[in-house]
Amino acid sequence: MAFDAVAAARQAAIAAAERADAQDRDDGFPAEDVADLAQCGLLAAPVPSSDGGVGLGEEPGARKLAAVLRLVGYGSLALGRLYEGHVNALQLVARYGAPAQQARLFADARAGHLFGVWNTNRPGDSLCLGEDGRLRGVKTFASGAGYVTRALVTVTREPDAASLMLVVPLEPGSRADLTGWRAHGMRASATGTVDFEDIAVGADAILGGRDDYQRQPTFSSGAWRFAAVQLGGIEAVFDAWRAHLGATGRGGDPHQRARLGEGAIAVEGARHWIERAARIVAENDLPPERVVAFVNLTRLAVEKAGLDVLQLAQRSVGLQGFLRPHPLERLSRDLATYLRQPAPDGALTSAAEEILRVRGAAEHLWAGRAE
Repeated sequence: MAFDAVAAARQAAIAAAERADAQDRDDGFPAEDVADLAQCGLLAAPVPSSDGGVGLGEEPGARKLAAVLRLVGYGSLALGRLYEGHVNALQLVARYGAPAQQARLFADARAGHLFGVWNTNRPGDSLCLGEDGRLRGVKTFASGAGYVTRALVTVTREPDAASLMLVVPLEPGSRADLTGWRAHGMRASATGTVDFEDIAVGADAILGGRDDYQRQPTFSSGAWRFAAVQLGGIEAVFDAWRAHLGATGRGGDPHQRARLGEGAIAVEGARHWIERAARIVAENDLPPERVVAFVNLTRLAVEKAGLDVLQLAQRSVGLQGFLRPHPLERLSRDLATYLRQPAPDGALTSAAEEILRVRGAAEHLWAGRAE
């Protein structure tokens, strides 16, 4: 029987939602949920079909991947953040890895290793590869710190400061400091600082070439994936809000109905943006700048939908939604935190700049060869 990634994600989401409150602490991590992803085949699913996986994300339009990310995010945004990073890493390996690297790393994914992509650093922090083949420095804001066992990291290479990708094996529980992660939400994502000091890496750890990580449109167009996870979180807030109105008998109030209708518009609008962004990226029929522009608009449309649903839900439910253990309390914190993605103003203005460059009617802005 063919593997059904969407059905697997749906079951994983149900279990993750049941555990999420218990994991909501500063040292939290969805370990049982990650184990479920491995057991049900979702950690191996993004491996290309030619390498023993099911090629999740290879399918036309990437609709299955979009649905999987949304469902995992619905169950737990912390788990969704980790799974999206795992998918991102495996897609980079598939795109830039040499055959021997791909064979080794895809085997690791099939064996249950959790991958992550760690690119961010606080000002003053860095990670570089010395001429002696040893790493110097740290990565910060690394989700899954202490739990990711295959870390795809960006480094500068001495002495020319070229950017490179490395895939570094890590032992569970090692080199991670989570004491700085005292966040409003997403507490269970185990986001922290990882110390790579003095780790020796060979040439077989280098993935791709100079500055491949930031090569467009791949670098920016992948943002639709985290937006799909966010959509899952938006739907979870929406459903908690609906359930509250039903349980309290307040759904008959016309003002409550009006708010709920506005929320439904926001949720469905975000869903359509995600589905079309996934298709545009997968089909790759548009110029790279146009693909990036559409994905930038998608991430901002989803952010706006999330903020709208949060405001409407909190106004509808009132103070109860801010009190533990009401379901809306944690869901709202996690969503508000995960919606804070970098450089939203730059994403908007760069998309507008591309739109201004395109001649013709609005209906042709995003029309590929098949439209």
